[in-house]
Amino acid sequence: MAKTRDTALDEMTRGQVQQRLETIINENRFTIAVFFPFVGAVTLVASAEGWLPEPLAYNPFLILFGTMVMRSPLIVGLLPKVGWWAVGCLGVLTIYTYAIEIVGVRTDWPYGAFEYTIQLGPMLFGEVPLALPLFFIPLVLNAYLLTLLVLREWAENPLVRIPIAIAAVVGIDLVLDPAAVAIGFWAFESGVYYGVPVQNYIGWVISGTVAVILVDLAFERTALRARVQECTFILDDLVSFVLLWGTINLLYANWIAAAVASVFCLGLFSTDRYDRDLLWNALPQPRSDSS
Repeated sequence: MAKTRDTALDEMTRGQVQQRLETIINENRFTIAVFFPFVGAVTLVASAEGWLPEPLAYNPFLILFGTMVMRSPLIVGLLPKVGWWAVGCLGVLTIYTYAIEIVGVRTDWPYGAFEYTIQLGPMLFGEVPLALPLFFIPLVLNAYLLTLLVLREWAENPLVRIPIAIAAVVGIDLVLDPAAVAIGFWAFESGVYYGVPVQNYIGWVISGTVAVILVDLAFERTALRARVQECTFILDDLVSFVLLWGTINLLYANWIAAAVASVFCLGLFSTDRYDRDLLWNALPQPRSDSS
């Protein structure tokens, strides 16, 4: 009886924490999804162009902090559906993320010859960012969740769902890598697509396939779709991504990459949850004085 009471108390406490976190996200959607990526784009371009003095230029703490803030809607949105099985699958994906990146840096396979030209926080073995899963796994989750929303009933067919999600992951990198190269995050020896080689995208097909399959296995799909439908802010991290990296691509005249970012905008609009009214409601509202 005591164990049952303790379990019920734990569930109540978890529910209260979840509700509080969701309230924080809802009250700060504009700041998280619009203001942070705008500031991020400005500071990263200023760092790349030498307009920011040390230690502000490419400050790893600011990069990690900004990334965590922009990831928060996705993390909070998924929390209720993350059980031990999901933790296990995402843990395997985390290990794979480190392993394939280290192999890539050391052997030039599967992404082509590249190197990190700045430190994105602490570096594992001095080669890859320790925060790499924070950068990569949410991109896969965003692509997968957007796929579920856009495909609707077609998402029940794995022969449709999984290839489309993999294509979305590769599409995300078509936006990310040209912008990251432009601002000096990493560099390839050569490349035909704004300094990025075709081999890099072959690597992303491989990594995206592994990642999407693990994400697909991690969650019970019916419950996940219901959560995505009810949680209006769960894709705000993808909004941040499009604004941040799309803006950088525009500033560096990476027109194809910017066009791909606009395709993700259309995908977000097609979910019927991003419109003018939502933007207005997300803006910080002035407090009314009450007597």
